[in-house]
Amino acid sequence: MKNAASKKIDYGILPQLIGYQLRLTQVAVFRDFAESVGDSQITPSLFAALMVIEANPGLKQAELARAVRLDRSTVVSAIDKLERKNLVERKPVAGDRRTNSLVLTDEGKSLLAQLIPQIEAHEDRLAAQLTDQERAVLINLLSKIFSEDR
Repeated sequence: MKNAASKKIDYGILPQLIGYQLRLTQVAVFRDFAESVGDSQITPSLFAALMVIEANPGLKQAELARAVRLDRSTVVSAIDKLERKNLVERKPVAGDRRTNSLVLTDEGKSLLAQLIPQIEAHEDRLAAQLTDQERAVLINLLSKIFSEDR
């Protein structure tokens, strides 16, 4: 007699759903990402924010929110976390008391330089079973699902 733990589970249509497969992939990606960055307590969203700020010094908070696909309140919370860690600094925009521009601190630049090789190794692990062409196709296909226009 089989016990409940050995019962094969029927997932219905889930295995054919793009969203379901993306969710399973996201769980695996986030788990490996967390292991890759160790004790830094940097999430994929915070890493994206650091990268975009580093590439665009003086970026406004609203521009960052659009770039990393976060709503304004979530991006404010993310910037608060980065600021508490002394990784990002808010600087007032001349002539507009309500707007801040964002720059990485020296500590933020140092952490980002440390994280980039770790994230590159993480990406290599994720794509280990893909050829370079398959990896490029996957990135292209995923970008079609979530395009800039949506």
